[in-house]
Amino acid sequence: MIDWRHWHNEPYLIGGLVLLAWTYAVLTGPLRERLTPGTTVPRWRQVCYYSSLVMFYLAVGSPFDQMGERFLFSAHMAQHVILIYPCAILWTIGLPPALVDAVVDRPVLRPLGRFFTHPVVAGILYVMIQSLWHVPALYDLALQDRLVHVLEHVTFFASAVLFWWPVLSGARVWPPMRLAGQMLYLFAVAVGLTPLFAFVTFSPDVLYPTYEFAPRLIDGFTPMDDQLLAGAIMKLGNVVVTFLGLTFVFTRWYRRSERSNLVAN
Repeated sequence: MIDWRHWHNEPYLIGGLVLLAWTYAVLTGPLRERLTPGTTVPRWRQVCYYSSLVMFYLAVGSPFDQMGERFLFSAHMAQHVILIYPCAILWTIGLPPALVDAVVDRPVLRPLGRFFTHPVVAGILYVMIQSLWHVPALYDLALQDRLVHVLEHVTFFASAVLFWWPVLSGARVWPPMRLAGQMLYLFAVAVGLTPLFAFVTFSPDVLYPTYEFAPRLIDGFTPMDDQLLAGAIMKLGNVVVTFLGLTFVFTRWYRRSERSNLVAN
């Protein structure tokens, strides 16, 4: 059964999160005046960034990870939804655009970042990584091998950051899309993920042996029930976030159009 006292403290997890927090603190603190003189970092951006790291740890470091790794596919899916939506979104908007420009405006980083944050590349990578990791052989391998599982989570998070970059970034070196394009982009990626949602939700068989033979935490809650719930979590998470994203982008586009009309008149 689940050991609610077990929290992951592996060096690569704790060390990685501490390194990200320390780097952000240094760039937004002691080095800020040198990199971007006269700028400030709003408190809300800092809260977003550090909240994403805390949320990341709670998703993969708490006993919730054990529940998803050994017992419930639906818990594992909820874990992934946390990584690719709130964690990636908060991390991205927590980055100050001026500091991003100052750090990445380098001969190698500039074109490399523009390539991977291009909407077509970012969208395809996001859909491909989501889909490939749900191939039964790869998914079950991640459940059996800890390092592969770490790689799965890192690639989920990294591809999600790339996916959200064309919508949420304010940087000029790696710029976002135009607002009208952002709406089409969000819709297109949601459509691109539909086959994956259907594959998980409507499969007539249990896809992953680990969950088929896992001990039941809830009496009467079968592996097929668990798989159906996992598919619903995946689909509903995407629908809700895509709807909120489209609403956010449309509102920005509408307000900008209104301001342009006022200026023109």
